[in-house]
Amino acid sequence: MNTLFAHIPKWIQGLFPGLVWRVQTKQKELYLTFDDGPTPEITEWTLDLLKKYGAKATFFCLGRNCVAHPLLFQKITAAGHRIGNHSFDHKKGWKTSTHNYVQNILKAEEIYREKGGENDRKLFRPPYGKLLPSQIRALKKKGYRIIFWDVLSLDFDTKVPKETCWKTLEKHSQKGSILVFHDSVKAEEKLKYLLPKVLAHFSKKGYRFLRLD
Repeated sequence: MNTLFAHIPKWIQGLFPGLVWRVQTKQKELYLTFDDGPTPEITEWTLDLLKKYGAKATFFCLGRNCVAHPLLFQKITAAGHRIGNHSFDHKKGWKTSTHNYVQNILKAEEIYREKGGENDRKLFRPPYGKLLPSQIRALKKKGYRIIFWDVLSLDFDTKVPKETCWKTLEKHSQKGSILVFHDSVKAEEKLKYLLPKVLAHFSKKGYRFLRLD
């Protein structure tokens, strides 16, 4: 993915006012989010690092991974982090009918409840950041808030140097920014480089790290 998409300008955000791009606040607050977990190889490490900094976050979990790793899923909720929906099996909205897309999301909700967690704030982040207008309307009718971002870490993109990813995060993260990381095997190497830097750098600048509400 081109680094052009790592930071979403406000004028683009304004074209889609029904989506959540950032949190409106004048406080030094950042909102860390993690997609695609839980994953044994990296989620446990992520939880330990967040705890070290007293940071809270929102984990957009795949239903299938919660089935595979229920105890790890429960650790996320027990640590006081927020759960968000990322579909059951990483569905592409552009290639899925609206009916099947919504059913896939509802299937994930059932899994969260079965495994000891709940998406009580009705948060949803579309896999790949792609969904159809009809899917947006259908999800909103069911009470979902659709969460995008204003800063994407690109930790999953092997073509983007980790130093470039850090410069993007450092430059564009500001009060109320929603940052996207991935607690996945693919992103592990860069996440272990980027997340400690983000937590240390912005902690020194007086920022708090909060979960989405």
